[in-house]
Amino acid sequence: MQYKISASILSVNFANLGKEIDALIDGGTDSIHLDVMDNHYVPNLTFGSDFCKAIHQHSPKINLDVHIMAYNIDPLIASFAANGAHSITIHPDQTVHLHRNITEIKQHNIVAGVALNPATPINSIEYILDEIDQVLIMSVNPGFGGQKFITSSLKKIEKLKNLITQKNHDISIAVDGGINLDTICSIKDAGADIFVIGNAITNTDNYLETIQEFRTLLSR
Repeated sequence: MQYKISASILSVNFANLGKEIDALIDGGTDSIHLDVMDNHYVPNLTFGSDFCKAIHQHSPKINLDVHIMAYNIDPLIASFAANGAHSITIHPDQTVHLHRNITEIKQHNIVAGVALNPATPINSIEYILDEIDQVLIMSVNPGFGGQKFITSSLKKIEKLKNLITQKNHDISIAVDGGINLDTICSIKDAGADIFVIGNAITNTDNYLETIQEFRTLLSR
């Protein structure tokens, strides 16, 4: 199993964004995770596709993992796809036409993902499993970084992993929320292969050492 770390930049020092991105890349992150929030779907407001474009121009080789937590997603999908997104993940309750939106993402030749909030059941995506590339399990309620991992997410990850295995789908399981050095092993053991990590990296003094600590745990 090849485990991947996606560094969330929600809590970095935006006054030194270029240096922060460089430090995360030099530290060995597999991708940069962008939390796009509109202050309606979630109670927080972050950034748009121009922000994605700026990072892509600064570091064109790094994968940009875009997680959209906003309504009116049709123009957002097109805009982020045009501005450097490597993957776009959306929520089932953002749209009345989830299949159409997933199809649109894939038409841009990028990774298509669906995110499940803590109370969103796995069966909400049962009929589009053939269409998606990854599922993002939210192990906190979306909107803010630094929250505590919701332990019931482990059973959800296990259930999803079993379903993917039974159906023989090629789908990655990503997990976002409350991942730190104390929780990452149980999340890995439950079946995840992509780990979205924010504060547990960006609140440390040395991104390289911290990411190496996570990789050591993932290798066990």
